[in-house]
Amino acid sequence: MRVVIEADGGSRGNPGPAGYGAVVRDADTGDVLREVADGIGVASNNVAEYRGLIAGLGIAVELGAAEVDVRMDSKLVVEQMSGRWKVKHPDMQALARQAAELLRQLPDVRFHHVPREQNAHADRLANEAMDAAAAGRSWQPSVEVPAPEPESAAAPAKSGNTLYGWSAPVEPRTVALLLRHGETSLSADLRFSGHGDAALTPRGEAQAAAAAKRIAEVGADVIVSSPLRRTRQTADAVATVLGLDVAVDEGFAESDFGRWEGLTFAEVSERWPDEIKAWLADPTVPPPGGESMAATAQRVLAARARVLEKYAGATVVVVSHVTPIKALLRDALDAPVQAMYRLHLDPASLSMVDWRAKEPSVVRLMNDTSYLGELVTKPPR
Repeated sequence: MRVVIEADGGSRGNPGPAGYGAVVRDADTGDVLREVADGIGVASNNVAEYRGLIAGLGIAVELGAAEVDVRMDSKLVVEQMSGRWKVKHPDMQALARQAAELLRQLPDVRFHHVPREQNAHADRLANEAMDAAAAGRSWQPSVEVPAPEPESAAAPAKSGNTLYGWSAPVEPRTVALLLRHGETSLSADLRFSGHGDAALTPRGEAQAAAAAKRIAEVGADVIVSSPLRRTRQTADAVATVLGLDVAVDEGFAESDFGRWEGLTFAEVSERWPDEIKAWLADPTVPPPGGESMAATAQRVLAARARVLEKYAGATVVVVSHVTPIKALLRDALDAPVQAMYRLHLDPASLSMVDWRAKEPSVVRLMNDTSYLGELVTKPPR
């Protein structure tokens, strides 16, 4: 089941008498599946907004939703739950933890910031709840189920230019050149290679040099690298050709594969058959002692936000690993998290994405290895 959650909250006084509202819709038809609202006493707007989110997520869990799109006009809640902003206020930290616990029970959740007018239903519910509380009574749902709202309510809206190529973008682009590190002994044998600090093989070093030459033809202003040795070696090769320094961001490190580190897929399947099936079926499931795909994606997108903030309008080489680059491509395509399992990236391959802070990203290139020639790593038979 695919659902859309529209959630909101308000406070008359901020802080003052507060309430929240949430409506859960069928994502395909826009039909209202359930709506909820409640007064919560004296609280701030942000606390009420979080309470609306939590109520909506709780309904999605009860319905057994497989894909969830959350639409809120609260920029704060959307950015914090997307991992791009830190949760600093103690009241919000407790609520964010409560929301995160519900997120772990849902396979795929995406957050969208929408204008207030596109969140009118949830806003109305929140105001109804505050009115009911002021009158000394509990909020009661309407006897009649509201008709579906305009089409924009059933399909999450993206800000800015959603038809890229048909109209000029409003914002300047930040060009991201996503470079996977060169071959290591683990990648050559298709072994899980996460936080282990494998070095490049001689072929990997040659691949890095070829990639550096290709990137020099494109040109770049900044190099940002994962802290792991194989990416630092690759980034240093690019830096030598471009004459640039390398900035390190731990957010672009590979996923932690825990006890699977250094093993092949066949070896893991033999030792942990149930665990690897669960890992492949659900991106929120981590390997034993490791990090889930969803957690990695959240970390990587926070690193992306830092790059956009610091290097807006620049051409940035991001030297990283398979999972982080897949997460960035998946986000640019607005695909579900499970899509990360369907992407293939070769060692020293180059992908290119146009990033904008408020408009959709655009994938221009993926897994290009044309410049490697005979240096393309061939998987073992």
